[in-house]
Order: sequence, then structure tokens, then C-alpha cells
Amino acid sequence: MDNHRPHPLVIVKLGDTFEALREHHGDFEHWIAAGLATQTLPILVIDPRRGDALPAPGTLSGAVVSGSHAMVSDREPWSERTAEWLARLVAHGTPVLGICYGHQLLAHALGGEAGNHPNGIEIGTVTVTLDEAAAADPLLQGMPAEFQAQVVHLQSALRLPEGAVRLAGNAHEPVQAFRVGDKAWGVQFHPEFDAEAMRGYIDHLAADHLKPGGIDPATLRDSVAATPAAAALLARFARIAEAHDAA
Repeated sequence: MDNHRPHPLVIVKLGDTFEALREHHGDFEHWIAAGLATQTLPILVIDPRRGDALPAPGTLSGAVVSGSHAMVSDREPWSERTAEWLARLVAHGTPVLGICYGHQLLAHALGGEAGNHPNGIEIGTVTVTLDEAAAADPLLQGMPAEFQAQVVHLQSALRLPEGAVRLAGNAHEPVQAFRVGDKAWGVQFHPEFDAEAMRGYIDHLAADHLKPGGIDPATLRDSVAATPAAAALLARFARIAEAHDAA
């Protein structure tokens, strides 16, 4: 008889979406949990910003680190505490997926650098191109060589940690995905965003970030499309976490 009780798959909530989106569409943790679609692992949401304890690496099946409207380079105490914890998870071999802020924080946590992108904001539905290394990557193998993804970021992983493998990029952002070790990934794009969320971000950022930069929000909004390949990464990661827990 198998008495194994599955360890939780943790969503580390490091930010909140805009209130108008949250009221009608839920928040980051809801979007991530829906994409993970795990039937075997309990989902646990923790928020280091409010002082939630960060679980010991051996008590988890995996961790997904959310996006945030904060900036990694501000080195907020909750962010630095989470970065130290991420380094412990990676050293332990616990599966990790960092999304946008989480992607940049993972790079920072392991000795890389996160900061302002020299060419400013990247936002909307964009094309991501896989590197050759992705063909043998446990998370990305079998994905289309090019796929559409939702993005919104002002900062980037400017320098990857030593030993990291770049897995994907595009013309604006050289590092759309990377892996460190066997089971830790960062993705700059948002697999949890659907088209409605992306249009909501365009609407909210139009006045302060798009129009001043010469970007037409209406044209950008019209170009938003569904991104099923990118969205599938969350379920792919859940399968990796399930396998890790079973082992």
C-alpha cells in the first residue's frame, strides 16, 4: 500500500495584478494554479511580502515564483529573503519555475544580474524563438521552434548565473528563458496570462509607459493573440513537479 502523501506545489506570490483585473479575472496565483492543472499535488500559496514562512526545500514538490510590479534591483527585504530561499531550492534539486519577476529574481539569487532593460518596455504578444539547447530541455523539449507569448516587463535578467543555459530569446529580449542545473527555470514571458489579461495591462500602462514611448496602445491591443504553446508550460512544469514528488 502506498501511503505517500504528496508534498505541496507552492506558488510564491510576489505581486498583485491591477485591481480592475483582479475583480473580474482573479490574481496571479489563480492564473498560475489554473495553468498548472495538477490533479495530484496540493497547491499552497505563500506571500513573503506579508511575512509568510518559506518552506524547507525537502517539504515541496516544486515552486512557481510569480511576477510582480516591483523591481528586483530595488532589493526589497522580502525579495532578498526569497532569493536566498530560491538558491537553497536549486541546491536541493527542487523544481523551480520563475515567471517575469521570478525569472529575474532566480538569476539574481544565483549570482546573475537583474536590472532595467536598455531598450525599455516589452509588452504585448510577441514571438519567442527557442535556442538549440531547448531541444533536450525537460521543460521545453517538443515545443514549436517559435511560439507566441504574452510579455510585460521593464527589467530583465541582464546577466545569467554561471553555468546557466539560455533556452529562448527574441529581438528585444535575449533571455526569454533559461535553466540552471537540472530542474530550475526562468521565463521572462507570462505563461499564465491570457489575451484578456494582456489587454488589461496594455490599457493600464498606456498613459505612463506606452504613449510617451511612441507606442500606439490601440494598435498594440489589436495585435494581442492567444498563446497556447506558452500557456502549456505551466502544465509541463506541474508534470515535472509530480514526477519529482513521486520519486
